[in-house]
Amino acid sequence: MCSCQLGQKRKTHVTERAEPCKATAMSKKWLAVYSRPRWEKKVDRLLAEKGIESYCPLNKIRRKWSDRLKLVEEPLFKSYVFVKVEDADRTAVRMTPGVLNFVYWDGKPAVIREKEIQAIRRFLDEYENVEIIPMDLSPDQRVKVTGGVLMDQEGKILRVNRKIAKVAIDSLGYILIAHIERTKLTSA
Repeated sequence: MCSCQLGQKRKTHVTERAEPCKATAMSKKWLAVYSRPRWEKKVDRLLAEKGIESYCPLNKIRRKWSDRLKLVEEPLFKSYVFVKVEDADRTAVRMTPGVLNFVYWDGKPAVIREKEIQAIRRFLDEYENVEIIPMDLSPDQRVKVTGGVLMDQEGKILRVNRKIAKVAIDSLGYILIAHIERTKLTSA
């Protein structure tokens, strides 16, 4: 009997097989793992050997040597690998050589949406020499909120901290001042 079927009790015989839990696939989440420097590919391989679904986004870069031109694959995100695991498997990931820890956000492992992983995969399949540039936020910059109750609202940044930006949202003749996570802001 599936452990997720609460309240349904039935007698089972010893020879009867347990039914697979359908909720298991839904409880797997993509998490970011911080690895030792220059160990991204090795960590990805070691996790795969353990049977853990992992993804190390590789950027195709053309390198020129004195005698030839070669296509080299380098990790897109330095010291990061993505893993799709259940909460119970996190210890096995952490015990993998080269893995330092999970990336945390608000005291919990940072969860990456499936569609974001797919977007990275499609982008890297289509393009070479991809560059990553973090979005800079500065006071007086116009921004648009991309998540939360203020989603799609525009405002002006008053102050920027490490993870939070203080944004003035001018609507209805009033100025609302909200402290919004930087990840939920984009240039307007």
